[in-house]
Amino acid sequence: MKANACASLGKYMDLLLDAICVVDKEGRFVYVSAAGERIFGYSPEEMIGRPMIELVFPEDRERTLQAVDEIISGEPQPHFENRYVRKDGQVVNIMWSARWSEADQLRIAVARDITRCKHAEQIQAALYAISEAVHEADDLGTLFQRIHKIIGALLPATHFYIALYDEEHGKVSFPYHAGEHDSLPYLQHIDSVTLCNRVIRGGQALLLNPEDEPGFPEASGGHDLNSSLGVPLQSRNGTIGALIVQSRAEHARYTEKDRELLQFVSRQIADAIERKQMMARLQHIALYDQLTRLPNRALLHDRIQLALAKARRNQGQLALLYLDMDKFKEVNDTLGHATGDLLLDKVARRLELCVRECDTLARLGGDEFVILLESIELPEQAALVAAKIRHAFDRPFELAGRQLRMLASIGIALFPLHGSNEEQLLRYADEAMYSAKKSAVPGRRAIWASSGPGAGSR
Repeated sequence: MKANACASLGKYMDLLLDAICVVDKEGRFVYVSAAGERIFGYSPEEMIGRPMIELVFPEDRERTLQAVDEIISGEPQPHFENRYVRKDGQVVNIMWSARWSEADQLRIAVARDITRCKHAEQIQAALYAISEAVHEADDLGTLFQRIHKIIGALLPATHFYIALYDEEHGKVSFPYHAGEHDSLPYLQHIDSVTLCNRVIRGGQALLLNPEDEPGFPEASGGHDLNSSLGVPLQSRNGTIGALIVQSRAEHARYTEKDRELLQFVSRQIADAIERKQMMARLQHIALYDQLTRLPNRALLHDRIQLALAKARRNQGQLALLYLDMDKFKEVNDTLGHATGDLLLDKVARRLELCVRECDTLARLGGDEFVILLESIELPEQAALVAAKIRHAFDRPFELAGRQLRMLASIGIALFPLHGSNEEQLLRYADEAMYSAKKSAVPGRRAIWASSGPGAGSR
């Protein structure tokens, strides 16, 4: 088949919606039907003589050349897919049916634009992946990583970040950010001039290229960004944040189709984030004391069980400190429950300074606290913590303009010396605490029960 023979068939081929392309052995177009202009944006005259590989999306060139080698070697490619860059810069998905004519030394191919089909497939796949991520991710951090991976498969993203908006305080935080330059502040005021803040305030998607607003910080902020796209994360309760993608790739400018895709997916992401936040709040309510924000009895139980299992496995020791505020009832009776609640919160903050990060400080209820000391080597370490707490209580508490001095009674139980399970250890520490309270010896507010689990009982 010669080039002039191809031209004589043009009047028929030009009626087809798919483009007929003929490429010589050197990889240059020798014929393109009229549909090529609709698909590629170039007229047939602009394409003829031009190397085919120049129009292929850069990331797809290597595998496209591999497919060409297979076609020339006699292996037809009836369903080969790759991406091309149109004259207007948009990226289109093409499905090729191609074979080699040995007699004419030409590659004949039919190109079908499947961009819309791929768009629909991408949305469906993204929605499924987001739904799967919501169920599998244990926390928001893991969920954000999964979302980044999902979006990264849809759009180029040199930078990707999620911003969450705290409407009550007018602040925007960035719980997730990935990119070549980690320069985003941890916290921004909603009135500051940034792309994400504009998206959140306006509640509308924003597609931004450097020539649109050359002076805009995130359009030309020294990062050579070629395109930026931000969409609001909108839930049933309003805008909760924004999702931003930015690209440096030369052939990867975002389009209106990208905006529509990301905007559609963002609704599912916003719902997913809100569900995760709600689950986290419910879990926090279930496991933490609402007044002091310390672990409650349920979470303490879990921590003790894990610590006991570790201690048994490693033949180690741990300690439980049971703490009770002396004459706390008098504070409630004379100063009111609001003052009593404020005192408990201040006591919790002061106790937190007396323990390690690996230890657990919990409130059981009322004025009773328990401290779990894991992996201690000597019993004296528990006594040192108790002494540190007594010293912390030497300073008065500032409560509504008045100073209040409080004392605490502390009982200590050691594993495995005073018990082999949680119930025995808590009972022992509780009884030791009441023994300390009864003894009321000045300067001595932490003791071990002196004789077995029954000593110092109420």
